[in-house]
Amino acid sequence: MLSFTPALEAQLRHWLNEDIGRGDLTAPALIGRTGRAHWVTRADGVFCGGVLVGPLLALLDPRASVRLLVADGEPVVAGQRLLELEGPAAALVAAERTALNLAMRLSGIATATAALVQALAGTGVRLADTRKTTPGLRVLEKYAVRCGGGCNHRLGLDDAAMLKENHLAWSGGVAPSILRWCVCWESRRPSIGRCSRGCGQRASACSSTTALCTCSPTTGGREAVKGRPPLPRPMASRPSACPFSQAWPAGSACGSCRLWRR
Repeated sequence: MLSFTPALEAQLRHWLNEDIGRGDLTAPALIGRTGRAHWVTRADGVFCGGVLVGPLLALLDPRASVRLLVADGEPVVAGQRLLELEGPAAALVAAERTALNLAMRLSGIATATAALVQALAGTGVRLADTRKTTPGLRVLEKYAVRCGGGCNHRLGLDDAAMLKENHLAWSGGVAPSILRWCVCWESRRPSIGRCSRGCGQRASACSSTTALCTCSPTTGGREAVKGRPPLPRPMASRPSACPFSQAWPAGSACGSCRLWRR
């Protein structure tokens, strides 16, 4: 579910203004005209972004309405009708590009996520995202990951602690990093990001919650987590974060997604 916060509303307004600017110069051709329209998908996938269309239209003209025929997160097939629009034609045209741009991007993320989740079916592995998002779109892109069946790792640096390459290099290694971190956060446990072979054992010995490995999931990944005991507690994160954070790593990472094993 997507929360429509004041910050999100401000972003929607900003994106509309980015396109409309000082005013739609073609709008006078539609004065006094009412329009009807619908969206049709051109390819199979997972739909996402429909919930944004209504709020976008409302910011331009409250008389405009949208009827969602497919909920966010539902699979769709080519040629399927997604939603129907009705209202002042000028408002429909002005909101069209912003709404479509957002829905196409979010649907692409949801579709790609769903494909990876399907590939992991039956393995006990959960797919989690990263912070490698488009600036300004983090909340929406992470929402799209959830719609595709993935889970969110952390929204920002204030959601959970992850000691990465620079932390480890500048602090002297895994153990010194965790020890210094625990001085400030005694009741929490950090995770180790992008660790090499053997790092899993060192992280476990220092009571780290998880270790993310970039080595091969079929060879080095298994070696990195070899002998690691079950985790005693979930990762330190906000309640809105991934509900499967009490997991142990699958031993791989790819692009903007991470794999975690229960």
